[in-house]
Order: sequence, then C-alpha cells, then structure tokens
Amino acid sequence: MSNNTKLHEIMSVNNNGSSVFASKVGAILAAAGSAVGLGNIWRFPTETGANGGAAFILIYVFFMAVIGVPIMVTEFAIGRHGGKDVMHSFEKMSGGRKGWRWMGLLPVVAGFLVLSYYAVVAGWTLFYAVVAGVDGFDGMTSADFASDFELLSTDPLLPILWLATIIILTVGVVALGVQKGIERGAKIMMPLLFIFVAILVVCSLTLPGATKGLEFLFKPDFSQVTGATALSAMGQAFFSLSVGICCLCTYACYFRKDVNLIQDGVQVATIDTLVALMAGLVIFPAVYSIPGMEPDAGPSLVFVTLPNVFQRVFGDIPLLAYLFSLVFYLLLVMAALTSSISMLEMSASYFHEELRVSRPVAASLVGMVCIVLGSVCSLSFGVWSDVTVFGLGFFDLFDFLVAKLLMPLGSLAMCIFVGWVVDESKVREELTNGGTVNTRIYPVYLFLVRYVAPVGILLIFINELWG
Repeated sequence: MSNNTKLHEIMSVNNNGSSVFASKVGAILAAAGSAVGLGNIWRFPTETGANGGAAFILIYVFFMAVIGVPIMVTEFAIGRHGGKDVMHSFEKMSGGRKGWRWMGLLPVVAGFLVLSYYAVVAGWTLFYAVVAGVDGFDGMTSADFASDFELLSTDPLLPILWLATIIILTVGVVALGVQKGIERGAKIMMPLLFIFVAILVVCSLTLPGATKGLEFLFKPDFSQVTGATALSAMGQAFFSLSVGICCLCTYACYFRKDVNLIQDGVQVATIDTLVALMAGLVIFPAVYSIPGMEPDAGPSLVFVTLPNVFQRVFGDIPLLAYLFSLVFYLLLVMAALTSSISMLEMSASYFHEELRVSRPVAASLVGMVCIVLGSVCSLSFGVWSDVTVFGLGFFDLFDFLVAKLLMPLGSLAMCIFVGWVVDESKVREELTNGGTVNTRIYPVYLFLVRYVAPVGILLIFINELWG
C-alpha cells in the first residue's frame, strides 16, 4: 500500500472511526446545500418585498452576522467534537452528562417532521419542472395558473407520487454514504444551482422592470423601517440558515479536524445570502416588468405569480418563456434536493450509528416513514382539509412545530449548552483547532453566543408565536 493511499484512508475517517468529508470544499458545499433551500427562493424575496427592500436586506445581513453565524458555528463545534452522531456529540461535549444526550433526539424528530412537509412542496417543484420541460405552460393565462395549482395541491394522488419521488432520490444519495453520496451530490448540485440562478439573473436584468427591481433591492429607504421590520429581518436570518434543528450539527460530525469552523460558517452564510440576493435579482425585475404585479407570500409566488410573469413577459418569444420557466424550476429542484438530503441525514445517521443498522437500511426506513407522513401533509390540502389538530391542518401543524418551536428552542438550548454548560476549554479547542488558527475572534463569538444570540432567539420566538 502506497503512502498516498494510507494518507487518504486516515483523512477519510475522524477520531471516532466515522466517515468524514474528503475535502474542505465538499464540507462547505454540503453545509451550504443544507442551508440553501426553497426558502431562499421565495421566503427571502417575499420578506424583502413586504419590508421595504434594501433597508430590510442590510438589517438581515447584520443579524446574520451576530445571530445566524454564531449559532451555526455552535452547531459545528458540537458536531465535530463528537464526530459520530448528534446524540453522541452532545453527550461527549457535556463531559458525559446523560441529560444533554437527549438533545440528540431533536434532529431525529425534526428530520421526520421537516422532510415530511418539505417534500410536499419539493414534489410540486419537481412536477412543475417536468411541465416546464414539455412546454406545458405555453398559452396559459393567469387564471389557468391559479386553477392548475389548486388542482395539483388538492389532488389526492398526484402530489404523493411526486413527493415520494423526491424522497426516493434523497434516500439514494444518503444511502451512498458521506463521501460518495452527500459530498459528491453537493459538489454536483450546488454548482448547478449557481449556474441556473446566474442564467436567470442575466435574463431577468434584460427585462423592462430591471431598473425598478434593482432600486428596490439596493437603494435603502430607512423611513420604512419599523420594529416589525427588524424582527422580520432577524427571523429571516435565523431561518435562512436552518439552524436550531441540528442539520448543520449532523454534517459537522463529518468535518475533518483541520476545518476552520468560524471561517466555514462565514463562507456558508455568504453563499446562503448570495443565493437569496440572486433570487431577488431574478424575481423583482420580472415582477416589476408587469404593472400592478406584486410578490405574493408563500408557494403562490413560485407556482402562480412567477410562471404567469414568465409567460406574459416573454410571450412574444416562446423559446425564452420556455427556457426561463424550465431553468427556474430546475433551480427550485436543486435547492429542494440539497436541503432534503440534510433533513433525511439527521434521522438516518441516528439509526445508522446508534442502532447499528446499515446506512442504506437507515435511509430507507426514514424515507418510508417520511413518505407516509408527507402523504398525510399532502392530503391536508384536499380530502383531509377539514381534519385539524389545534386548529391546524397536518401540513401547517408540522411547519408550526418545526419553525416556531423546535428551531428557536433548539437554538436557545445550544447557546445555553455551549455558552454556559460545556467546559469552555473544549469550545476554545474546537474553534481554534487546538490554538492553530486565529484566536482573536473567539471572545467575540463567546460573547454573542452567551448574551446576544439568546436574546435574539427569544425575540424571534415571541414574535413567531404572538407577533
């Protein structure tokens, strides 16, 4: 065996014998893929549109730096220190305190819940990508788009077939393992995502509404900023990175010991923000190209408003309307898949590591459960629309549990854990790689995690529940 082969084998496992990402680029792209999702494409433009544009973006970037990145780095530190799975990581970093071990069940529960309802929307995007591919939008009117989306979302069978397809694709990637599945998938899908969004930006900037769209995005009007604007920006920064449910903590279990956690956190946040801004560059010029058209909230933006905009803007050039629609929905599919992989991995890694089942078996078991739960969520739009729990349909209930409870409470628990419970020397060792990387920013990180981030999380929690 050559020295190079031996070195590769050593670098392919961490100090607990588990697989790791083979390269720093792979680790960054995988973590960025977890953070970048459908919310970057519709939630960010919707929040920006509702809160005054450029001023909102500046506040969002500020809160990304002082809350989002510190919590993400905290997840990184916990995951890499354990190097196995999240439950083991919490127990190890706590110094063997059994109570904190059960924090590791958070990603297991969250993984099932979030993938189940996320796959419903991801399935819609895959269906729309196929429709765009066969030029199925040609000649449709605004009423047609609204009617067709209503028929799709309430159909008892079709959405289930498409969400099952998304989950099966996700299972296939996760079953291949950390390097051959998750890392390789990220290295393929994240560049494709950027290529698709870059093509759309170039096309969108040629539209007649481009100047107005650019002004809205990059010309701040602070007279529109209110306390509600700041809270919305803080919430968007928080949810944009998908922190709090241990997606990133799970991936950090596969980080090598030479990865600079703070630097990687900044890079992941930069990629996430860049994709969101580029989505704004696609959507606002297109929407402003048609008088009276405004970004709608939620799924209607991408399944009703935008396909209508594409047809009306490029109606005289059918080929452009076809290409713009196809590339846009392929972009959505890439964003959906990169996130769904991390969601399934949260639960699958637990069964693989803690219950000693093979990775393909663990991924398949989680996938089958998520197909069942996702079907329940899908049916809540149609035949089970009258079935509610605490006044919420199953889709809205799962979203409420994850976005309004598990994410903020999980983030708060991690800040308390790392800021006040864990032996501070362990945190310092992880964030400075044993003192081999820059330590000057470490006191800033510790201050943010102990004091600033918990206050921000509590404000977001209160605003989401009662705002």
